[in-house]
Amino acid sequence: MTAPRPGPPPGPRPGPPPPRGADQGGHDDGHPAVDAAVQAIANAADLSPADQIAQYEAAYQTLRETLATIDQS
Repeated sequence: MTAPRPGPPPGPRPGPPPPRGADQGGHDDGHPAVDAAVQAIANAADLSPADQIAQYEAAYQTLRETLATIDQS
């Protein structure tokens, strides 16, 4: 008998949570730059590891810049 492998169970990975906003009956309270960064991270799941890193770094930079502009207002 083999020991179970650590990590998530095999099978399809769950997708990202649905976006917030008007399409769910609420008001649109998202920020376009943040929404785009979150979507880029979700899309990176299907890329090669090297390409994922580039996507994550770009999203991180977008989020840092967005937070900096929020802090200044």
